[in-house]
Amino acid sequence: MTPDWNRAARGIVERCRQLASYTEEPGWTTRTYLSKPMHDVHRALTDWLTPCGCEVHIDAAGNLRAVRAGDGPTLIIGSHLDTVIHAGAFDGILGVVMGVALIESLDARKLPFAIELIGFSEEEGVRFGVPFLGSRAVTGDLDDRAIALMAGPIREFGLNGAELPLARLKPPLAGYLEFHIEQGPVLEQLGLPLGIVDAIAGQSRMEVRFEGAAAHAGTTPPRLRKDPLTGAAEWIVEVEREMRHTSSLVATVGRINAQPGAPNVIPAVATMSLDVRHPSDSIRRGAARRLAEAAERIAGGRCLRLHMETRSDLPATPMDPGLTDLLEEAVRAAGFPVHRMASGAGHDAMILAKHVPAAMLFIQSPGGLSHCPEESVREEDVAAGLSSGAEFLRLLERHYV
Repeated sequence: MTPDWNRAARGIVERCRQLASYTEEPGWTTRTYLSKPMHDVHRALTDWLTPCGCEVHIDAAGNLRAVRAGDGPTLIIGSHLDTVIHAGAFDGILGVVMGVALIESLDARKLPFAIELIGFSEEEGVRFGVPFLGSRAVTGDLDDRAIALMAGPIREFGLNGAELPLARLKPPLAGYLEFHIEQGPVLEQLGLPLGIVDAIAGQSRMEVRFEGAAAHAGTTPPRLRKDPLTGAAEWIVEVEREMRHTSSLVATVGRINAQPGAPNVIPAVATMSLDVRHPSDSIRRGAARRLAEAAERIAGGRCLRLHMETRSDLPATPMDPGLTDLLEEAVRAAGFPVHRMASGAGHDAMILAKHVPAAMLFIQSPGGLSHCPEESVREEDVAAGLSSGAEFLRLLERHYV
């Protein structure tokens, strides 16, 4: 009996909206790394997965792990459960809930491979400014600094940080598949429901801090001011100029904090985030270097002290050619047009791809909106992704038989 993908898609959207209600801020969807509402998300997913015969547990990094047993290697399906501040209902979580629906559609069917569904605990990097903690835990890529940042939240969540090594993936592995909203306008402009990701742009994240001298706003003349906030403003304009003058580069100052933050006090410190992305690592790193030089020049000209810290430097990541070809064949077999594209956003797939063959399927984002409450999906596009995922499992099954 052929599954009713449209009905399943409606259920997926309803479940995503239910999970969006589990939040740190009433009236908004905000769910950062191992915050209390993550317990509710884990509980709901466990309730949906256990009747499918999955063994579900939460690993030491806070990732939800659900295993459907099978002969042979393991196919991982995953995406993230955390959100940005004031998020929408579908970024990350859609991919996990689609994985639940795919497992449900299998019913009692035996496969020549196991499936492990992973809901990663931290992809966005909101809580500490360091992204991909969940996926880095399962690949063994956590450094000492990341482990130290995670220690308190892990303990408070009721987990045991000493068991972090047990979170690592266990071979043999068939591959990794991630469903995700596009988070951009390309598919909508093309009139397509789906996009096959063939590469993910590299990204650099930095913290930039100008330090000056706090002083009275009403009594300190311009020539005697050491104002880090005006230095920050000048530098932000340089960030925009670099982006406009470098093809395909995106560079963003998404957060700025001035201290002490009083309206009648010249700030002592201005701290900013910097996010730089490009499909070419050499171009991205060149832009980041020029922006660091601009910050040094501005600080020197204004008698400010400068501190810059690289929070992450992730190379551009190609998806696995063989698994991506299989995903393309699946989309075509499900009856949908094939379109390959790069992802400007970072995803857990870029972490997994260094360790296991990875493929990624985008679902259209109406209006190109994401990381905001207006983020949405169309049920027919979710159904297209779900039926393509089912074809992917069928083709993979044929490969192992």
